[in-house]
Amino acid sequence: MSDSSFSPDLVIRNGLVLPMVADGVHFRGEIAIRDGRITAVSDSTIEDCSTARILDASNAAVLPGFIQGHVHVVQSLLRHQADGLELLDWLRLRTWPYEAALDGDGVEAAAELGIVELLCGGTTTALDFGTTHDHNRVFRAAESLGIRLVSGKTHMDIGAGAPVALLENPDRSLSDAFELGQRWHGAADGRLRYAVAPRFALSCSPGLLRGCAELARANGWLLQTHAAENGAEVEEVRALSGLGNIEFLDSHGLVGDDVILAHGIHLEKADVRRLAETRTTICHCPGANLKLGSGIADVPGLIQSGIAVVLGADGPPCNNRLSIFHEMSLAATIHGLRYGPTALGPWAVLGMATRDAAAALHMGDEVGTLENGKAGDVIVVELDGWSALPGGDPASRIVFGGGPHMVRHVVVAGRPLVVDGKLVDVDAKALRHRIDEAWKATRRRMEEVQ
Repeated sequence: MSDSSFSPDLVIRNGLVLPMVADGVHFRGEIAIRDGRITAVSDSTIEDCSTARILDASNAAVLPGFIQGHVHVVQSLLRHQADGLELLDWLRLRTWPYEAALDGDGVEAAAELGIVELLCGGTTTALDFGTTHDHNRVFRAAESLGIRLVSGKTHMDIGAGAPVALLENPDRSLSDAFELGQRWHGAADGRLRYAVAPRFALSCSPGLLRGCAELARANGWLLQTHAAENGAEVEEVRALSGLGNIEFLDSHGLVGDDVILAHGIHLEKADVRRLAETRTTICHCPGANLKLGSGIADVPGLIQSGIAVVLGADGPPCNNRLSIFHEMSLAATIHGLRYGPTALGPWAVLGMATRDAAAALHMGDEVGTLENGKAGDVIVVELDGWSALPGGDPASRIVFGGGPHMVRHVVVAGRPLVVDGKLVDVDAKALRHRIDEAWKATRRRMEEVQ
């Protein structure tokens, strides 16, 4: 008789395992999870699992959950409502008025929509950027739905075209962030973490930027902001400060190995050198960058310079999806225009969406690879969909042939959240109703102030 105290709670069986410990490694095998932790990654049948729940991975790949380095779940209600605009107009004409019109219910409904889209698309961890208010509601949605989320309220106290409702008192803004971090960093058995999130150079006074950097480092929290996304943005920063975008952020403490900068498109050579020497991470968001006409970050060049690069879908109103598959396919494709077809191979891109992102978020000991002792964040991606057939390298099949519709199972901390492509323990009909009602109410408030 076996000792059930050592038996797994969950076994993922009969899959093609891509543990992502190194490029090219894959084998037919199984994963065992107990008490939220991986207890076996095996190329043979796992025995003594008579009491375990079994998730079938036949004709599918088994990977660590995908990790995105930059998303805005709170913007989800504005999806498909802000097309055809460049960055600054997109912010001033649509996104900021939308965020100002959100109430707490709208923030939570938007977060729920964004989170379920992420989960159903295989993203189990995300670095998320909120709005200025009601950020407790984002964490509440994440706590309930089961995703692993690093998130923070945005900070902004200045900015041409910004609604008064979004402009904060700097001291109060920092105090609110401190309270949020004290409440949520490490909550839900460590699934939730806090990250300080000044919006970008044009939205924050020097004092607020310095305060954000000091707050993050005093508490061991990550820092995230947007940088060098758009040519007009860079020009405005220089006109106002006399400095380049990265120079300006650097002068206020916003570079370092605890900083993730979204975009990094319009960089000077000196910027690249500085980012490399400070070990600052860039999050590449090709889908949003192309849609807003912002440009294409020189990702191969950044990597060659020693800069860590991860992937993110950015916001639903500027992408218009939160699909890591979309970002991986674009990242593995668009750089061929400059560097040729081998610029970023599919294994490298898969690494950016798993182990590299985990390292950037200071979570490499928890997630990003399938190894004993790590958190049980595992996804199963079907390989028998038409676009993945008839065969070939599994990374190629996932990066070039994959999509959210091919995600069969999603497990976070050992808890199945998506099974056979369906959300578990979520009333989808009720959620759709909340989303619809929240968008209608938000739209009415937007119209009232226009």
